[in-house]
Amino acid sequence: MTKPRVTQPLMAQPAPTKPLGGLRVLDLATLFAGPLAATMLGDFGADVVKVEHPTRPDPSRGHGPSKDGVGLWWKLLGRNKRTMTLDLSTPGGRDTLLRLAATADVIVENFRPGTLEKWGLGWEELSAANPRLVLARVTGFGQFGPYARRPGFGTLAEAMSGFAAITGDPQGPPTLPPFGLADSIAGLATAYAVLTALAARDRTGRGQVVDMAIIEPILTVLGPQPLWYDQLGHVQPRTGNRSTNNAPRNTYRTADGGWVAVSTSAQSIAERVMRLVGRPELIDEPWFGTGAGRARHADVLDGAVGAWIARHTRAEVIDAFEQAEAAVAPVQDVRDVMADPQYAALDTITTVDDPELGPLRMQNVLFRLSETPGGIGWAGRPHGADTDAVLTELGLCPEEISTLRKEGAL
Repeated sequence: MTKPRVTQPLMAQPAPTKPLGGLRVLDLATLFAGPLAATMLGDFGADVVKVEHPTRPDPSRGHGPSKDGVGLWWKLLGRNKRTMTLDLSTPGGRDTLLRLAATADVIVENFRPGTLEKWGLGWEELSAANPRLVLARVTGFGQFGPYARRPGFGTLAEAMSGFAAITGDPQGPPTLPPFGLADSIAGLATAYAVLTALAARDRTGRGQVVDMAIIEPILTVLGPQPLWYDQLGHVQPRTGNRSTNNAPRNTYRTADGGWVAVSTSAQSIAERVMRLVGRPELIDEPWFGTGAGRARHADVLDGAVGAWIARHTRAEVIDAFEQAEAAVAPVQDVRDVMADPQYAALDTITTVDDPELGPLRMQNVLFRLSETPGGIGWAGRPHGADTDAVLTELGLCPEEISTLRKEGAL
């Protein structure tokens, strides 16, 4: 049986007690980079107002599994956000957004380039309403260039950046991640960009436009591949779980059917692993002294490590590696993550009480601050739950709100 949806409004967050308290963010974006950036800001105290179309809410509300008709992904992505509806393509919606912009510090949007301008809500109009505003524009390919007006999603960025080309088995096809990797990286980068623009505003007194192309941050985290190609003509190959920079580095099956991952980026760790698995003679090989040399002999090293691990249970392997001060981790699925003692100690998965679904366990805020920590006030709210409250704060009277609703602007 579907539970009744809670629609009581949430008032604006009180005086600044968190590092971003006092900032107002209007989240006009959907799926997923832009909204995630707004979530990151809300986690540390910004008053985030999620603005959705009256009849076409953010599609993340319907992505993935749901419970009692309520999308669970939205509960995560919509946390710490008040929700309101507004049709920006209507005159009333346009005028209302300009009034909201005058009270805001940041707007995050991800419409195709030119869409806001078509509605009379481009940078010229928004900055006239509020010269201190920061406008974060998140698109697949950026605001200009030959691809700018193409539809763009994280999957395309994962393919276009070179990520898929180096991911997967060497004899298999290029491999895409089964989650929003490029979008998530772009979301974090957008939050960083917004804070950088706000820091600049503190000095100049003026806001500016953030142009975030989803194809770019993922290219940054792929490392020095462009530099390698520029200077050496080197194209990184697909190597599966192996690395071209060190070995042994792989996943290995244990005697009880589990899996562990081993990393030996440091020379001292590689030596400890060889002693642990009973092959200390390999340390004296001339090629063992560098990561690249070990990588060229990965078959030998994987054979030695894999054979030893295959004779022990996962718990025995982890205990032995810990005693040897060598780097290892279990390959965990979400069930293991939820029970992992290190994540528990960090409160990485925390519990949020939700009026619609009850206690929810989800990822906590991204990092810990010793003096001004962030936190989760509430999970994602129902569509439009705070429309009247936000507009009342803006100074609209009930009659004006009713008129906007009759016009289809809300």
